[in-house]
Amino acid sequence: MLEPYRMIGDHHALAQCGLFVAEGRLVVERLLEAGRFRVHSVLVTPAAERALAGALARRPEVAVHVCAPEALRDVTGFDFHRGCVALAYRPDDASGGVELASTRRLLAIESVRDPDNVGGLFRTALAFGVDALVLDAATADPLYRKAVRTSMAATLRLPFLRAAEWLPTLASLRAGGVRIIALTPHPDAVPLASVTGRHGERIAIAVGSEGDGLRPETLACADLRVRIPVDPRADSLNVVSAAAIALYQLTSQFTSAGS
Repeated sequence: MLEPYRMIGDHHALAQCGLFVAEGRLVVERLLEAGRFRVHSVLVTPAAERALAGALARRPEVAVHVCAPEALRDVTGFDFHRGCVALAYRPDDASGGVELASTRRLLAIESVRDPDNVGGLFRTALAFGVDALVLDAATADPLYRKAVRTSMAATLRLPFLRAAEWLPTLASLRAGGVRIIALTPHPDAVPLASVTGRHGERIAIAVGSEGDGLRPETLACADLRVRIPVDPRADSLNVVSAAAIALYQLTSQFTSAGS
């Protein structure tokens, strides 16, 4: 039963088995409480088992393996300081259960390959009331161990869609009444502060990699290209920081009070 835990350091091997890792007491607790993913099992030290007693009691169907810290380290190959790691099953459906027709606030992510940035984007999206995220094929796996940890389990709480056909997906969103707002440092883009919209309008904010940004084809698909003015001495903002600023500014404008 513990054999899959020996693959924790091999993301691709674990993914081929249909599994992903959640580590740390807070993340594992949120995995158990969210109920979005079927949990394979939890591996904990006695201290972590006591700390998670309430969450584990509410999920009696989940197998729990208790071992000494040294045994946990020997099995996984990692020193989990909080003494807690879990394995859960990846969703069979690539859509992740996302119903694009009913979403009002979306974050679209293109070619963000750093799992820490992907985790940060999910954490930011959760903080600002995003309903779901759409990812292109090049973006890092939100269920990669580092992404889950950096997101503080936001990748386990927010639904996301992996779009195999990126541009057609954006075009479909536009056809369905979603306004695509693309973030770009291009000087011809509209300053963020001047963007206006009507309450209740459905929006998708698109962000790209820090190096190249959004592709020209993606920018061409957008209804509006928006920039965040920065000091000329700065090259650009980190993609997570830029997304946070844009989400804070735009979600308050484009959604109705109390939503």
